[in-house]
Amino acid sequence: MTPAATEVGPKDPVQILTPDGQRLPHEIYDAYLGDVDEDMLRGFYRDMALTRRFDQEATALQRQGQLCLWVPLRGQEAAQIGSGRATRPSDYIFPTYREHGVALTRDVSFSEMLRLFRGISGGGWDPRENNFHMYTMVLAAQLPHAAGYGMALAMEQRGWDEEKLAAEGNAVVAYFGDGSSTEGETHESMVFANSFNAPVVYFCQNNQWAISVPFEVQSKVPLVERAAGYGMPGIRVDGNDVLAVLAVTRWALEHARSGKGPVFIEADTYRLGAHTTADDPTKYRMTEEEAAWAPRDPLIRLETYLRENNIVDDDFFEQLAKDADQMAATVRKDAMAFPVPPLAKSFEQVYAEAHPLIQEELAWHLQYEAGFADSGDNA
Repeated sequence: MTPAATEVGPKDPVQILTPDGQRLPHEIYDAYLGDVDEDMLRGFYRDMALTRRFDQEATALQRQGQLCLWVPLRGQEAAQIGSGRATRPSDYIFPTYREHGVALTRDVSFSEMLRLFRGISGGGWDPRENNFHMYTMVLAAQLPHAAGYGMALAMEQRGWDEEKLAAEGNAVVAYFGDGSSTEGETHESMVFANSFNAPVVYFCQNNQWAISVPFEVQSKVPLVERAAGYGMPGIRVDGNDVLAVLAVTRWALEHARSGKGPVFIEADTYRLGAHTTADDPTKYRMTEEEAAWAPRDPLIRLETYLRENNIVDDDFFEQLAKDADQMAATVRKDAMAFPVPPLAKSFEQVYAEAHPLIQEELAWHLQYEAGFADSGDNA
């Protein structure tokens, strides 16, 4: 049975763990959670807690003038950890600029991620080492790349039998938000992916706000309904339910790897904080709305389930808090120790080869820079 054959539709997101921490059975997706044991559940919570603590530390660093900008994710941890943990190391991930939790699941260093936001690097990590692409600051720009990568995988895996596809087949997961859903690149990417049967899972984190634009302005219907227009399966999931996200993403990856083409997932979640540290959400949304979403916090939900089923105790949370603080201290220390490249270095990164106009501008910059007396000389 596939999701298309069920009654679970756009108005009824897949949910396995309720906001009050109760486990629900599901006739389709329970089959994709058979290996989820107590250790894995504790691991999911640890992943989400560490990601949130990293987010808090990075926000503090920006407020203290140590980062140019920061993009918070508080509230979206389950959508990211559940989907990230569903992938294989050989799958390729195309993130936006907010997938810090997904980065954790791909073993990307939190410290290295701050190079970009400290303004000293165009990236910070080698995407070939973790199959986790550079962050994309331009909305939806990564989605055509994801379609192209998926098309290449389809060509490479053409002729493989079902057994080999299941065991060795790879897929792409492309992340984007509800705001990016109205960008032209999103539609073009999905058309190409479906036309060429590319193994791409489009994972939309609908956090209800595209900066200050509410979702109801972005779309009059759930985004998942658009999937039918592209001819691909669409699944709407409770994005604050880490188990539901894990199961749905596993199903979608299985579908894509088997040669059946792309899948669209809409994960309903909520951005509990600001869009970025340059944003003030109190200017455009009501505190009553934020209060209504607070009880659906993904960490609270999983913690309730773990405690009620005696899977964790107070010692677990105390040790995790210590580990998280230690991680945050290490991230801060590393970020403050990053060497700052000279501004002249930026001129070398415009073109692959030397360009006369850039060389002329560099010469002007060096002359201008030399005009400032060193403060030490005047002491």
